[in-house]
Amino acid sequence: MADNRSSEGFGRRLDEHAIDAGAAEPERPDGLVDSGVYVGGVRRASPMSLADTYRCLQQLDDAMAWIGLRRPGREEVASLAAEFQLPDLAVEDAINAHQRPKLERYGDTLFVVLRAARYLDERDAVEFAELHLFLGPGFVITVRHGGTPDLAGVRRRLEAEPEVLALGPEAVLYAVLDRVVDGYAPVVAGLENDIDEIETEVFGGDPNASRRIYELSREVIQFQRAARPLLKVVDALTHGFGRYGTDEELRRRLRDVADHLTQVVERVDGFRHLLQNILTVNATLVSQAQNEEMRSLTAASFEQNEEIKRVSAWAAILFAPTLIGTVYGMNFSHMPELDWRYGYLFAVALMLAVCGALYLLFKRRGWL
Repeated sequence: MADNRSSEGFGRRLDEHAIDAGAAEPERPDGLVDSGVYVGGVRRASPMSLADTYRCLQQLDDAMAWIGLRRPGREEVASLAAEFQLPDLAVEDAINAHQRPKLERYGDTLFVVLRAARYLDERDAVEFAELHLFLGPGFVITVRHGGTPDLAGVRRRLEAEPEVLALGPEAVLYAVLDRVVDGYAPVVAGLENDIDEIETEVFGGDPNASRRIYELSREVIQFQRAARPLLKVVDALTHGFGRYGTDEELRRRLRDVADHLTQVVERVDGFRHLLQNILTVNATLVSQAQNEEMRSLTAASFEQNEEIKRVSAWAAILFAPTLIGTVYGMNFSHMPELDWRYGYLFAVALMLAVCGALYLLFKRRGWL
């Protein structure tokens, strides 16, 4: 009886700190965001520390703890590992992050890595965040490395369905999976809008189109790396339905998640192929523009050469009479033809003859 009274008193004391469904999350020490202890799908306590969570689990029968962490330190993770017998390799992954989506089983403990995504309208970019989950008998631990997804919303939604939350840690896993996959939909819409804009820029001759295609292709590839491996995670969970006796409601929810995820992956695969085609078209248009520019430069150079030829030809033609006039204009006493009666006519005739000969020569060569 004493133990029961102690348990009830402890539960009431922690209930005073319980989070209202519509309220903001309170400040917690270290990396702890929220901690709830549930019995039969109903929240019985909201411990303010990991130590309080451990004590509450020990004092409540058939209880499940859902511990939410964000960028925890090694001390917090080590405390959880010691309390719930978490595998060392998975703990190291949870601390270091930078993992691809995967699912691993370590005896009764399930370790899941997810990559959430969020489209940022103000930057026309995709932001990725990593999420790790540990699930075992009577506990769920979520470790976030980033600001998304909104697990507080997932918690509130599940708390509003105690009959689902009563199904245990798997219900939390499927709800988190559903939230992550639902978060992919705005990203797909944002990427699709970006691709439409890029198509307009490409055919509009925007010189920055190539750079934007490259940047968007990189985001699509990163999104593929987040979504496609998740298919294997969902498939592994599906194959474990019979072996682990998964409830039919959870099976239905996971099938719905799988359908949505498949649609996302197919659309993202299509985006990648479409961007490759757009990049090819852009390269072709750029090449055509460069060819047109080269043809224009060649034509301009040809016209310039023709002008130079004409100028050079007339300069040569006018140089001949200038030369002759210069020679006969020298004031020397002893020059041939100075006293010749027909000297002037001879000089003029010579000028005309030389100019005519040069004109015919340049005309025949196409310079004039």
